[in-house]
Amino acid sequence: MDRNPAYNKAMEQFVDLWGDMASAWGINKTMAQIHALLYAESELLDTDTIMARLSISRGNANMNLRRLLDWELIGKEQIPGDRKDYYSAETDVWKIVSTIIRERQQQEIAPIRTELAECLKTLESGGLEDKESREFKERIENYSEFLEMFERFTGALLPYINKKNLGFIKQLVKLVEVKDSLKDSIRSEQ
Repeated sequence: MDRNPAYNKAMEQFVDLWGDMASAWGINKTMAQIHALLYAESELLDTDTIMARLSISRGNANMNLRRLLDWELIGKEQIPGDRKDYYSAETDVWKIVSTIIRERQQQEIAPIRTELAECLKTLESGGLEDKESREFKERIENYSEFLEMFERFTGALLPYINKKNLGFIKQLVKLVEVKDSLKDSIRSEQ
């Protein structure tokens, strides 16, 4: 299929951008590129087409397609008379963002909090007689408290993302910006 050269260039830029951006979030670059390709493409794509377009191996494609299916960021369909599986991406940006936040929280934040609790138990098992142990305990608790607050914040925010409540999120951001602006003006007056 002959496509507009600008379309092809923009598609390539988008797939690369999505891969780079996702890598910064700690998501596998190939997984992100497959999702970007499926997100940007209006047609269903089969594994062979995905492999060819992204120059990746079948194993890499299959592994990342499974993860995207597990995360519910893509869907798999059959075309009558064709034995291949075809894929399409979730195109609702709100759902994509909330899924990524939820998955990252489950895969990273929750396990870190569990490990911090274990670390704290180990530290406390030796007694907290010395100053270093007490200070270290406080640092672990501070970090754990921060992660708990982060989980609570994302947990509170996700329903608004899921409901596509952009108005509320804009108001929340504006509130934080006003608060920061007030802090800055108070500091400059002192």
